[in-house]
Amino acid sequence: MLNITSMGAGPDLVLLHGWGLNQAIWQGVVEQLASHHTLHFVDLPGYGTNNGWAGLQDLNTITQAVINSVPEGAVWLGWSLGGMVALNAAAEGANISKLIITASSPKFCQGGDWHAGIEPQVLEQFADDLKENHKLTLLRFLALQARGSDKARDEIRILRESVFVHGEPSAKTLAAGLDILQYDDLRLTAPHINQPTLVIYGLRDTLIPVEAIDWFAHNLSHCSIKEIIGAGHAPFLSHPEQFIAAIDRFCDE
Repeated sequence: MLNITSMGAGPDLVLLHGWGLNQAIWQGVVEQLASHHTLHFVDLPGYGTNNGWAGLQDLNTITQAVINSVPEGAVWLGWSLGGMVALNAAAEGANISKLIITASSPKFCQGGDWHAGIEPQVLEQFADDLKENHKLTLLRFLALQARGSDKARDEIRILRESVFVHGEPSAKTLAAGLDILQYDDLRLTAPHINQPTLVIYGLRDTLIPVEAIDWFAHNLSHCSIKEIIGAGHAPFLSHPEQFIAAIDRFCDE
Protein backbone atom coordinates (compact mmCIF):
# COMPACT_ATOMS: atom_id res chain seq x y z
CA MET A 1 0.00 0.00 0.00
CA LEU A 2 1.15 3.51 -0.78
CA ASN A 3 1.32 6.26 1.83
CA ILE A 4 -1.71 8.51 1.34
CA THR A 5 -2.39 11.91 2.94
CA SER A 6 -6.12 12.60 3.45
CA MET A 7 -7.94 15.72 4.60
CA GLY A 8 -11.19 17.65 4.14
CA ALA A 9 -14.89 16.78 4.18
CA GLY A 10 -17.18 15.60 1.41
CA PRO A 11 -16.97 13.17 -1.52
CA ASP A 12 -13.60 11.51 -2.11
CA LEU A 13 -11.20 13.20 -4.54
CA VAL A 14 -7.89 11.50 -5.39
CA LEU A 15 -5.07 13.80 -6.62
CA LEU A 16 -2.16 12.50 -8.71
CA HIS A 17 0.90 14.67 -9.42
CA GLY A 18 3.15 14.79 -12.47
CA TRP A 19 6.66 13.62 -13.30
CA GLY A 20 9.40 14.55 -10.85
CA LEU A 21 7.09 16.12 -8.27
CA ASN A 22 4.95 15.06 -5.31
CA GLN A 23 1.77 15.92 -3.43
CA ALA A 24 3.17 19.32 -2.36
CA ILE A 25 2.41 20.65 -5.84
CA TRP A 26 -1.28 20.95 -4.87
CA GLN A 27 -0.66 23.29 -1.93
CA GLY A 28 -2.25 26.30 -3.64
CA VAL A 29 -5.65 24.63 -4.09
CA VAL A 30 -5.80 22.49 -0.96
CA GLU A 31 -7.78 24.82 1.31
CA GLN A 32 -10.60 25.51 -1.13
CA LEU A 33 -10.90 21.98 -2.45
CA ALA A 34 -10.88 20.51 1.07
CA SER A 35 -13.98 22.55 1.95
CA HIS A 36 -16.02 20.52 -0.55
CA HIS A 37 -14.13 17.23 -0.87
CA THR A 38 -12.22 14.67 1.15
CA LEU A 39 -8.84 14.92 -0.54
CA HIS A 40 -6.52 11.94 -0.92
CA PHE A 41 -3.04 13.06 -1.96
CA VAL A 42 -1.03 10.32 -3.63
CA ASP A 43 2.73 10.37 -3.99
CA LEU A 44 3.30 8.06 -6.94
CA PRO A 45 5.66 5.11 -6.33
CA GLY A 46 9.22 6.41 -6.04
CA TYR A 47 8.18 9.97 -5.23
CA GLY A 48 7.74 11.99 -2.05
CA THR A 49 6.60 9.95 0.93
CA ASN A 50 6.74 6.83 -1.26
CA ASN A 51 10.30 7.37 -2.47
CA GLY A 52 11.34 4.08 -0.88
CA TRP A 53 9.10 2.10 -3.25
CA ALA A 54 10.92 -1.07 -4.28
CA GLY A 55 8.55 -2.41 -6.95
CA LEU A 56 8.49 -1.96 -10.71
CA GLN A 57 7.69 1.53 -11.98
CA ASP A 58 5.98 0.80 -15.28
CA LEU A 59 2.57 2.39 -15.91
CA ASN A 60 0.48 -0.68 -15.09
CA THR A 61 2.31 -1.37 -11.81
CA ILE A 62 2.03 2.26 -10.72
CA THR A 63 -1.66 2.31 -11.65
CA GLN A 64 -2.44 -0.82 -9.67
CA ALA A 65 -0.55 0.48 -6.63
CA VAL A 66 -2.72 3.60 -6.64
CA ILE A 67 -5.94 1.61 -7.14
CA ASN A 68 -5.04 -0.57 -4.14
CA SER A 69 -4.40 2.46 -1.92
CA VAL A 70 -7.32 4.85 -2.46
CA PRO A 71 -11.06 4.64 -1.71
CA GLU A 72 -13.30 3.00 -4.27
CA GLY A 73 -15.82 5.18 -6.05
CA ALA A 74 -13.72 8.35 -5.76
CA VAL A 75 -13.26 11.07 -8.33
CA TRP A 76 -9.71 10.90 -9.70
CA LEU A 77 -7.81 14.05 -10.68
CA GLY A 78 -4.57 13.45 -12.56
CA TRP A 79 -2.11 16.05 -13.79
CA SER A 80 0.41 15.34 -16.58
CA LEU A 81 1.97 11.92 -15.80
CA GLY A 82 -0.68 11.51 -13.10
CA GLY A 83 -3.27 12.02 -15.82
CA MET A 84 -1.92 9.00 -17.68
CA VAL A 85 -2.19 6.96 -14.48
CA ALA A 86 -5.81 8.07 -14.03
CA LEU A 87 -6.66 7.31 -17.67
CA ASN A 88 -5.06 3.90 -17.40
CA ALA A 89 -6.94 3.09 -14.20
CA ALA A 90 -10.32 4.05 -15.68
CA ALA A 91 -9.61 2.17 -18.91
CA GLU A 92 -8.74 -0.94 -16.88
CA GLY A 93 -12.10 -0.82 -15.11
CA ALA A 94 -11.12 0.67 -11.73
CA ASN A 95 -14.01 1.77 -9.51
CA ILE A 96 -13.81 5.49 -10.27
CA SER A 97 -16.92 7.67 -10.26
CA LYS A 98 -15.58 10.54 -12.39
CA LEU A 99 -12.33 11.44 -14.06
CA ILE A 100 -10.55 14.82 -14.25
CA ILE A 101 -7.57 15.01 -16.58
CA THR A 102 -5.37 18.10 -16.37
CA ALA A 103 -2.66 18.94 -18.93
CA SER A 104 -2.30 15.32 -19.95
CA SER A 105 -2.54 13.14 -23.02
CA PRO A 106 -3.13 9.53 -24.08
CA LYS A 107 0.37 9.68 -25.62
CA PHE A 108 2.89 12.33 -24.63
CA CYS A 109 5.48 11.73 -27.31
CA GLN A 110 5.19 12.08 -31.07
CA GLY A 111 5.52 8.92 -33.13
CA GLY A 112 3.97 7.19 -36.10
CA ASP A 113 0.61 8.75 -36.87
CA TRP A 114 0.62 10.81 -33.65
CA HIS A 115 1.90 14.36 -33.90
CA ALA A 116 0.15 15.90 -30.88
CA GLY A 117 3.02 15.49 -28.47
CA ILE A 118 6.58 16.26 -27.49
CA GLU A 119 9.30 15.60 -30.02
CA PRO A 120 11.11 12.34 -29.09
CA GLN A 121 14.48 14.10 -29.11
CA VAL A 122 13.40 16.29 -26.18
CA LEU A 123 12.69 13.34 -23.89
CA GLU A 124 15.72 11.45 -25.17
CA GLN A 125 17.92 14.41 -24.21
CA PHE A 126 16.37 14.56 -20.74
CA ALA A 127 16.99 10.81 -20.35
CA ASP A 128 20.65 11.25 -21.31
CA ASP A 129 21.04 14.24 -18.99
CA LEU A 130 19.61 12.26 -16.07
CA LYS A 131 22.68 10.03 -16.18
CA GLU A 132 24.94 13.05 -15.64
CA ASN A 133 22.98 15.13 -13.09
CA HIS A 134 19.43 14.05 -12.36
CA LYS A 135 18.70 16.91 -9.95
CA LEU A 136 19.68 19.59 -12.45
CA THR A 137 17.77 17.79 -15.20
CA LEU A 138 14.65 17.72 -13.06
CA LEU A 139 14.88 21.45 -12.38
CA ARG A 140 15.26 22.12 -16.12
CA PHE A 141 12.12 20.13 -16.82
CA LEU A 142 10.21 22.16 -14.26
CA ALA A 143 11.11 25.32 -16.13
CA LEU A 144 9.85 23.73 -19.35
CA GLN A 145 6.48 23.05 -17.73
CA ALA A 146 5.99 26.73 -16.90
CA ARG A 147 6.85 27.94 -20.40
CA GLY A 148 4.02 29.83 -22.09
CA SER A 149 2.07 30.65 -18.94
CA ASP A 150 1.34 34.29 -18.26
CA LYS A 151 2.54 33.63 -14.70
CA ALA A 152 5.60 31.55 -15.59
CA ARG A 153 7.95 33.13 -13.03
CA ASP A 154 5.59 32.42 -10.13
CA GLU A 155 5.01 28.87 -11.38
CA ILE A 156 8.71 28.10 -11.59
CA ARG A 157 9.16 29.35 -8.02
CA ILE A 158 6.34 27.12 -6.72
CA LEU A 159 7.54 24.12 -8.69
CA ARG A 160 11.06 24.50 -7.34
CA GLU A 161 9.77 24.94 -3.78
CA SER A 162 7.63 21.80 -4.07
CA VAL A 163 9.92 19.37 -5.81
CA PHE A 164 12.07 18.24 -2.85
CA VAL A 165 9.59 18.81 0.00
CA HIS A 166 9.20 15.09 0.74
CA GLY A 167 12.58 13.89 -0.45
CA GLU A 168 14.35 13.64 -3.78
CA PRO A 169 13.22 11.04 -6.34
CA SER A 170 15.97 8.73 -7.51
CA ALA A 171 17.45 8.78 -11.00
CA LYS A 172 15.88 5.32 -11.52
CA THR A 173 12.41 6.64 -10.67
CA LEU A 174 12.83 9.67 -12.94
CA ALA A 175 14.10 7.51 -15.81
CA ALA A 176 11.13 5.15 -15.45
CA GLY A 177 8.74 8.09 -15.59
CA LEU A 178 10.39 9.42 -18.74
CA ASP A 179 10.00 5.97 -20.31
CA ILE A 180 6.24 6.13 -19.65
CA LEU A 181 6.02 9.60 -21.17
CA GLN A 182 8.05 8.54 -24.18
CA TYR A 183 6.66 5.09 -24.97
CA ASP A 184 3.24 4.47 -23.40
CA ASP A 185 0.21 4.87 -25.66
CA LEU A 186 -3.34 4.73 -24.30
CA ARG A 187 -5.16 5.58 -27.52
CA LEU A 188 -6.55 2.05 -27.91
CA THR A 189 -7.71 1.57 -24.30
CA ALA A 190 -8.82 5.07 -23.23
CA PRO A 191 -11.92 5.07 -25.51
CA HIS A 192 -13.29 2.26 -23.29
CA ILE A 193 -13.67 4.78 -20.45
CA ASN A 194 -17.34 5.25 -19.56
CA GLN A 195 -17.00 7.61 -16.61
CA PRO A 196 -17.90 11.28 -17.02
CA THR A 197 -14.60 12.97 -17.80
CA LEU A 198 -13.47 16.59 -17.54
CA VAL A 199 -10.33 17.63 -19.41
CA ILE A 200 -8.77 20.87 -18.16
CA TYR A 201 -6.00 22.44 -20.17
CA GLY A 202 -4.11 25.70 -20.49
CA LEU A 203 -4.30 27.40 -23.86
CA ARG A 204 -0.58 28.23 -23.61
CA ASP A 205 0.55 24.71 -22.69
CA THR A 206 3.71 24.01 -24.71
CA LEU A 207 3.84 20.31 -23.76
CA ILE A 208 0.26 19.28 -24.63
CA PRO A 209 -0.85 20.51 -28.08
CA VAL A 210 -4.52 21.34 -28.53
CA GLU A 211 -4.76 18.39 -30.95
CA ALA A 212 -4.35 16.07 -27.94
CA ILE A 213 -7.28 17.80 -26.24
CA ASP A 214 -9.33 17.39 -29.42
CA TRP A 215 -8.55 13.67 -29.28
CA PHE A 216 -10.24 13.42 -25.89
CA ALA A 217 -13.30 15.28 -27.16
CA HIS A 218 -13.70 12.89 -30.09
CA ASN A 219 -12.77 9.59 -28.40
CA LEU A 220 -14.24 9.66 -24.87
CA SER A 221 -17.99 9.17 -24.81
CA HIS A 222 -18.76 11.43 -21.81
CA CYS A 223 -16.13 14.14 -22.08
CA SER A 224 -16.27 17.89 -21.44
CA ILE A 225 -13.44 20.35 -22.00
CA LYS A 226 -12.41 23.34 -19.88
CA GLU A 227 -9.95 25.72 -21.52
CA ILE A 228 -8.11 28.19 -19.31
CA ILE A 229 -6.81 31.16 -21.27
CA GLY A 230 -3.36 32.32 -20.21
CA ALA A 231 -2.47 29.06 -18.45
CA GLY A 232 0.39 26.78 -19.37
CA HIS A 233 1.05 23.22 -18.25
CA ALA A 234 0.02 23.81 -14.61
CA PRO A 235 -3.30 25.71 -14.61
CA PHE A 236 -3.90 24.98 -10.93
CA LEU A 237 -0.81 27.09 -10.16
CA SER A 238 -1.46 30.02 -12.48
CA HIS A 239 -5.28 30.17 -12.37
CA PRO A 240 -6.40 28.35 -9.19
CA GLU A 241 -9.83 30.01 -8.97
CA GLN A 242 -10.85 28.92 -12.46
CA PHE A 243 -9.38 25.48 -11.87
CA ILE A 244 -11.27 24.94 -8.60
CA ALA A 245 -14.54 26.31 -10.01
CA ALA A 246 -14.35 23.86 -12.93
CA ILE A 247 -13.77 20.92 -10.58
CA ASP A 248 -16.55 21.87 -8.17
CA ARG A 249 -19.02 22.39 -11.01
CA PHE A 250 -18.12 19.06 -12.62
CA CYS A 251 -18.28 17.10 -9.36
CA ASP A 252 -21.66 18.62 -8.46
CA GLU A 253 -23.27 17.70 -11.77
